[in-house]
Amino acid sequence: MATTEAKSTEAKADAKSDDVVISSKLDDIDTLCIDSIRVLAADTVQKANSGHPGMPMGMAPVGHILWSKYLNINPLNTSFINRDRFVLSNGHGCALQYCLLHLSGVKQMKMDDLKKFRQLNSITPGHPENHITDGIEVSTGPLGQGIAQGVGLALAQKHCAALFNKDGYDLFNHKVWIFCGDGCLQEGVASEAASLAGHW
Repeated sequence: MATTEAKSTEAKADAKSDDVVISSKLDDIDTLCIDSIRVLAADTVQKANSGHPGMPMGMAPVGHILWSKYLNINPLNTSFINRDRFVLSNGHGCALQYCLLHLSGVKQMKMDDLKKFRQLNSITPGHPENHITDGIEVSTGPLGQGIAQGVGLALAQKHCAALFNKDGYDLFNHKVWIFCGDGCLQEGVASEAASLAGHW
């Protein structure tokens, strides 16, 4: 245990200030939050009798750590200009994203909306839709699409930073976070987008 903590401390000391270092140590609150996300996501899918519970339950720990400790968003103003962008490329697992939006306090995402998951005219469709649901950055459906959209969002951030950032005043310094699955990575669009990102 002491060796693990020492290595973790060394890793943090060696990391640059803008690097993300995630500790492997979870406390009781983290565990409770992760379990709550898992149960809520499973109940959301079960109530609809339709959907994919595996990804939301499996990615709940990553989602909790990202949304509670790293993601720079404002649930009361989901469109502020320098927010971090979260893209769910494997959109069929959107029960996770809806649960995280609800638990983070986004006003539009109420418990009743989770109960209407995948129902006609709900704000919780079977894949994320940015023109329907507050807090969704991009619509994702076909696997791999979100990876390409994430690359585009990152390029836009770099372009805006080059145009508007001044010495000592970074107007644009947000991050783009993407969740994707193996199916996303098998699609050609993901490889092509990654190739473009490598050039930029």
